[in-house]
Amino acid sequence: MEHQDQNTPPPEPESDAGPAPDQETKTWGMILHLSLLSGLVIPMAGLIVPIIIYVIKKDSLPGLAPHGNVVFNWMISAVIYAIVSIVLMFILIGFLTLFAVAVLSIVFPIIGAIKASEGEVWPYPLSIPIFK
Repeated sequence: MEHQDQNTPPPEPESDAGPAPDQETKTWGMILHLSLLSGLVIPMAGLIVPIIIYVIKKDSLPGLAPHGNVVFNWMISAVIYAIVSIVLMFILIGFLTLFAVAVLSIVFPIIGAIKASEGEVWPYPLSIPIFK
């Protein structure tokens, strides 16, 4: 049986050869999540850049689709929450909810990027699941 245990390590080097394309998916998944933050530098870039990245990379990296769904669901959800918050400003609570949406729009992409770099797809909490 000890000889069988010695035979199990060879599959590990084979799995080491596999992560090369997977690493590219992890990297672009991380970039896709972080691209939501580009709106902090250039107005509206946080809505446009993720779409451009996804359209360019979706065919060469099929593993990017779940990350794209998470990002697009959050983009739509954040816009809806912001609109509702603006309406709620008339009763003053909208200022708090808009601030919360702004904070979550920074925190969620960072967490999503960290998870993507680890090979996980992290669905953002409070995100409306439009794309699945």
